[in-house]
Amino acid sequence: IHQVFEEQAKKTPNNIAIVYEDKNLTYKQLNEKSNALAHYLLSKKVKPGDLIAIYVNRSLEMIIGLLGILKSGAAYVSIDPSYPKNRIEYILSDSKASLALTQEELKDTLPQSNSEIVCIDTLDLGSQSTKKPLSNVNSSNLAYVIYTSGTTGTPKGVLIGHDNVNRLFKATNTKFDFNENDVWTQFHSFAFDFSVWEIWGALFYGGKLVIVSYLTSRSSEEFHDLLIKEKVTVLNQTPSAFKQIIQIDKNKENPLSSLRYVIFGGEKLEMEILSPWYDKYQSDTPLIINMYGITETTVHVTHKVLSKEDVQKPESTLGSLLPDLSGYILDKNNTLVPKGVAGELHISGDGLARGYLNKEELTKEKFI
Repeated sequence: IHQVFEEQAKKTPNNIAIVYEDKNLTYKQLNEKSNALAHYLLSKKVKPGDLIAIYVNRSLEMIIGLLGILKSGAAYVSIDPSYPKNRIEYILSDSKASLALTQEELKDTLPQSNSEIVCIDTLDLGSQSTKKPLSNVNSSNLAYVIYTSGTTGTPKGVLIGHDNVNRLFKATNTKFDFNENDVWTQFHSFAFDFSVWEIWGALFYGGKLVIVSYLTSRSSEEFHDLLIKEKVTVLNQTPSAFKQIIQIDKNKENPLSSLRYVIFGGEKLEMEILSPWYDKYQSDTPLIINMYGITETTVHVTHKVLSKEDVQKPESTLGSLLPDLSGYILDKNNTLVPKGVAGELHISGDGLARGYLNKEELTKEKFI
């Protein structure tokens, strides 16, 4: 992941890579700051396969932290500070993270654990080298662990490798034409796998990533204003969140004219919510795309381009599988069902996670 970013940083060193409120970093600056952090982590004897928790608020430091961890060879475990205390404690305990990267303002809210606490915003990175670190990491190594919600039981840490993420963007290359002129938002929590698509989608192609503050993410009015101000071109939303944007936008004189793509994910799409949107915008400007997937399949599994006609004739919004994935409808005995018979969707292919952290039996059950 970080090597793809580094190649892009060579191509567009002076392009703005990330923005948070009134602060920003170019690709060159982000690369050098994350290199410095990686050198610090390597001085702590971090090695490929190690897990490092990252417990930070939305900020430039968040992206520096993710990249620095990956450059050190370790994998990141995202922990949202807004999580309930018992969930934070559980993730720290279950992951057995050797280090926890945080910020000074959050340090005292981090539960007791065996993880060494490092405040990224007060760390003297100026004393570290900004040259590319040598970590012996490769595409088969672990990149991140994101924990499921736990709505169906205990939260599970999903193990995703560098190769899982890189093939996601290769598999979707023919579906999109992302480029260095695109402006993306990171609207979602970095502990929700939709953020993987938002963050690396921007940084893999030389685009600008606008990190949406927590308060702005909770105000559809302010978020709509931000989309106009930053001239956002790629917007990733759950349908329920976009429904609020539609309601605000229909009464606005300034349309979201910069948008090229609105990409749905994270929950089921009810097509009727798009009716007022298509009353204002053409079907292909911006292009609205529905994508389905779960954390265990590396964000996205299917892809469907939507149009105004889909509102009048609503059918399945799942669309077709990404080219490196296969899907099967199976019964409770994992046997293919006949056409037209209900069953469960099973996914196979290069997007599949390695399994669940510290849950070998469940991994064997689910990853057959």
